[in-house]
Amino acid sequence: MSVAYAGNSTTSPSREAGPLRVMIVDDSVVIRGLISRWVGAEHDMEVAASLRTGLEAVNQLERINPDVAVLDIEMPELDGISALPKLLAKKRDLVIIMASTLTRRNAEISFKALSLGAADYIPKPESTRETAAADIFHHDLIQKIRHLGARLRRKAAVASPPLAPASPAAPAARAPVVVRPAPAAAAPALSSGPLTTRPFSTQAPKVLLIGSSTGGPQALMALVTELGPVIDRFPVLITQHMPPTFTTILAEHLGRSSRRPAAEAVDGEPVKPGRIYLAPGGKHMRVARSGVDTVIALDDGPAVNFCKPAVDPLFTSAIDIWHGNILSVILTGMGSDGMRGGKDIVAAGGSVIAQDEASSVVWGMPGAAANAGICAAILPLNQIGAKVNRLFAGDRS
Repeated sequence: MSVAYAGNSTTSPSREAGPLRVMIVDDSVVIRGLISRWVGAEHDMEVAASLRTGLEAVNQLERINPDVAVLDIEMPELDGISALPKLLAKKRDLVIIMASTLTRRNAEISFKALSLGAADYIPKPESTRETAAADIFHHDLIQKIRHLGARLRRKAAVASPPLAPASPAAPAARAPVVVRPAPAAAAPALSSGPLTTRPFSTQAPKVLLIGSSTGGPQALMALVTELGPVIDRFPVLITQHMPPTFTTILAEHLGRSSRRPAAEAVDGEPVKPGRIYLAPGGKHMRVARSGVDTVIALDDGPAVNFCKPAVDPLFTSAIDIWHGNILSVILTGMGSDGMRGGKDIVAAGGSVIAQDEASSVVWGMPGAAANAGICAAILPLNQIGAKVNRLFAGDRS
């Protein structure tokens, strides 16, 4: 199907049924072949096109009309970061997932791409012969395509609800409005009715723990700008699902956004107020006792909830140190990581705040916590910082 667009003011017609159309843009024939096979094997998605350069993608976008584009960073003629704004200018609701190898330069470009409108990024394995790395790439890419594509369709359905046909007995003007449900193949929204919350802990928080995944870098950078008073007086520990090198860059961005020291955590270093500790890519971050000090304990064990680093190890280890004096925040992300650790924190007397569905890129992790009934508040991202500040200042409601 060919669809014409009028600059960046036009959004393509939403497809409320049928598989997600995926455009693969990569100069590597091996990577294009791999991704094409993976996408083609899924019942809820199809390969709309497999292209070698960003220029081909820009020139053929109207004809292909994809829902999701997997866009390589390094390509001839027009690279990914140059093609990104041109693609979004033609189709503003296109979900673009940037793909890159694990170099510092590509990590920096991936962060820039997020600021320019990319939905997410994914690191490519250095060699597709490494089975474990290829399996992780396969799993993560398919999940990102599915969840981000499903979110796009839900937003389109809510933004443009169709009118149900009027019955002969009813005036057409009073026809009921019906919102299209997400297609059966797509990942559904987790909320199925009113969500219940519990009271905040009566114990004063002494540490702030944050977990995030898809959409997390943008959310974290927005949140930490508001947390200066908390960071100055209390330790702040963050686990973001992210590979090595990328966490190095994220820590630098968090430091600039918060105007406070922020770095990847180092095994054995003391945990002190006044700085942000970020779990390094490829390692789980826990806390432990060392004499009278609380220290970082990095763990190279197996993935937890398909993630490394994972949020649950941080959350559960913190209970032995701070007991019920914990405030945890679960931000946007796929899966349910953080929910089990959040349950343990609540059982110990602490509190959990989840980001709400409307402001989340993917309402997987916060949605799992919200639906488990462990949250004291479910808030838009732009309200979480103020609430956290009030709770550390003595508010208990």
